[in-house]
Amino acid sequence: MMVRYRQYNIIMSGLRVIIAGGGTGGHIFPAVAVGHALQRLRPGTQLLFVGAKGKMEMEKIPQEGFEIIGLDIVGFNRGNLLKNLSLPFKLLQTRIESRSIIKKFKPSAIVGVGGFASFPVLHAGQGMNIPTLIQEQNSYAGKSNKILGRGAKAICVAYEHMDKFFPQEKIVVTGNPVRKSISEMKRTAAEGRAYFCIDDHRKTVLVVGGSLGAKSINETIHAELDEIMKEDVNLIWQTGKHYYEQVKSYATAYGSRVKIFDFIRDMDYAYAAADVVVSRAGALAIAELCIAGKPVIFVPYPHAAEDHQTSNAKALVKHNAAMLVKDGDAKMELVKLLKTILNDTTLQQTMSSNLKAMAIKDADERIANKVIEIAKSH
Repeated sequence: MMVRYRQYNIIMSGLRVIIAGGGTGGHIFPAVAVGHALQRLRPGTQLLFVGAKGKMEMEKIPQEGFEIIGLDIVGFNRGNLLKNLSLPFKLLQTRIESRSIIKKFKPSAIVGVGGFASFPVLHAGQGMNIPTLIQEQNSYAGKSNKILGRGAKAICVAYEHMDKFFPQEKIVVTGNPVRKSISEMKRTAAEGRAYFCIDDHRKTVLVVGGSLGAKSINETIHAELDEIMKEDVNLIWQTGKHYYEQVKSYATAYGSRVKIFDFIRDMDYAYAAADVVVSRAGALAIAELCIAGKPVIFVPYPHAAEDHQTSNAKALVKHNAAMLVKDGDAKMELVKLLKTILNDTTLQQTMSSNLKAMAIKDADERIANKVIEIAKSH
């Protein structure tokens, strides 16, 4: 029997899973990957995504064919403490709303992928004895996940030594799920460069600052573009929406050698085209770069919770799979290091080999199988 609610449909049989979280591509794309894996492994699985109103998941999740409900929730504002006065009331309201969603959807399990919506939905679910699974993407767990870890049935991680944050018996090493176009990537360099209409005979630098862009990376590349172009390279540059207009007109002077985008959807072509990558150190970017095996300079976002991006990057640097430039040092050090890598083929090969050794291509199905397992125990 089909039961219709205001914002979503439910088939009252089979596996039903809520996937909560979002905020950035680093949370959204893994959530989508797990959702697709669940439907492959258990056809007929009913999925409901829960995100935060006004965040990018409200646009991106429906594009993938999934239904989503948005909670009216914001995080703690460190820049303006007065804006936090209403936070306790919003949290209470969000918890009530989360319980209502859970009661109506009747999930077999709830998955949290991080982001504003993850905590209230999982916390409410645990209070209602619904099995919950945490997908901890980073090498340093945030406060919310450490709290939720006490009541979770399983915690899927991508890094070693996560028993510092969670009970060892709940930890499952799965890696971080990536888009299928990346995990099954078969693009050649020639195909990638043809896609972006760039010269196949030049080396190519890919610059990505995450789905929202990266101020320090963008400003450095902007200021040093002449110097980078002296290396006779192509540049594919994802700026994010906020920086796109500032850069677009400036880059036209370099013709087809510089390609500017506010967002690159087909990242499989971008990775295929690249010889060297400059990137933030979000969990999704790292998981994708391990599969792509492209030498990378990480410039971690310094204000990420618990500075987890620096921790993520260091986990690769210690295996000689990547290099790291601190955000505050980007203007002085980034382009120097980029030139070094571009001109050292042996270093490129070493980094590429070490990255590929760390890749996990089936993280989505590993996580989905664990969701199915804990749902069966419910």
